[in-house]
Amino acid sequence: MNVLGIIASGVAALFITVALAKSARRVALRPHIPDEPGGRAPRAEALRRTGGATAVLGIGTATGAALWLGAADDAAGSVGGLLAGAVAVAALGLVHDLKPLWAALRLAVQTAAAVLVVCLAGLSPAAGVLAVVWIVLVTNAFALLDHADGLLTAVGLVTAAGLLACAFVGGDPALALLPATLVAGLAGFLLHNWHPARLRLGACGAQFTGFALAASGALIQAAAPSGRTAWAALPALATVALADSALVLISRRRAARSPLRATDDHIAHRLRRVRVTVPGAAVLTALWAGVPVATGALVYAELLHPAFLLLPLAGTAAAVYALLRIPAYDPPRTAPPRTGSSRTAPSRTATSRATQDRTTTVRRRTEAADAGAAIPAAAPATGVKGSAPGRGAPTGTARTAAGHPTVPPPPNGRPAEAATAAAERG
Repeated sequence: MNVLGIIASGVAALFITVALAKSARRVALRPHIPDEPGGRAPRAEALRRTGGATAVLGIGTATGAALWLGAADDAAGSVGGLLAGAVAVAALGLVHDLKPLWAALRLAVQTAAAVLVVCLAGLSPAAGVLAVVWIVLVTNAFALLDHADGLLTAVGLVTAAGLLACAFVGGDPALALLPATLVAGLAGFLLHNWHPARLRLGACGAQFTGFALAASGALIQAAAPSGRTAWAALPALATVALADSALVLISRRRAARSPLRATDDHIAHRLRRVRVTVPGAAVLTALWAGVPVATGALVYAELLHPAFLLLPLAGTAAAVYALLRIPAYDPPRTAPPRTGSSRTAPSRTATSRATQDRTTTVRRRTEAADAGAAIPAAAPATGVKGSAPGRGAPTGTARTAAGHPTVPPPPNGRPAEAATAAAERG
């Protein structure tokens, strides 16, 4: 396959992806799209989540057209199997975006697709087993990078560019077909996936990107000339994806959390906790990926000694250690201590209220009795005899001439004037 054919395929992938993504973006941003029945997510959100299907269609259409035109030459079987496996994984991811599937089912389909690629590539049994393990591992590692706007798209773009360079240097341009369309398609999709993202890769686009990158790396390594240090260079292209997976597994292991439970503990999440913006996190991660990718490509081209690969690996280990020191989980909430059971608390409250009411009543009665004792008794009027005991008023009560009891004066009043007023009223 010549260079012009690769360029034409890349241009076609770019224009197809941009056109499809723009149409999907217009449909997803319509304000009149109603929610689905049953309380499920709105259709606009589902369209944004499945936006990666536009990148898959653009890249797959351009690559398939190039294969149909005979652009892959002798490597048509390997590239065709790679494309078929990537499309199968993407189809499963699209179903997972609409209705979540079991992790075991996704791993089974990814393994079957990897076996298809290995069989069509004609690898030996030992190399085939290693290639299958590598493809499945790297596919899921890249899929985990889809946790921030533009992150996986930028990292995948950088990694595909490194694979494209390695394919040209290795002397098999046919294996550069899919990396070239990947570079163009991801660049077109990045226009809609950059923050704030209007479309997302989702499981469909993320698994397609990871599988295409991992399988392309395995085929390029298998087709490398003897004596070339491909075994050391190509694994370095997935350094950032593997570092993110290691970061997540170690962090969740320390916190006694399930490794399959989605949590905000990835690279971009920790960068956000130290006040790095979402676009800044994508740029920093892409630059981080560019260092091992460039080093691996130069080592693959025999321009650098393989020992230089230790530098980006050491830097990645230091970065993972620094990210582990950034807290990713909120502290557990502690319930307030209970002084007693919930059944006895209301009864104690009622008892204390009743005791307080009785104390208040007794105090009021005591005050009333003290006030009555402080009122002086009225002096009997002059010439008026008191009534006999047991008849009418009690003994010692003064009465008027008409027989009415006298009104006691106030505490600071005058007894004589009060008695005179009572006699006049009587």
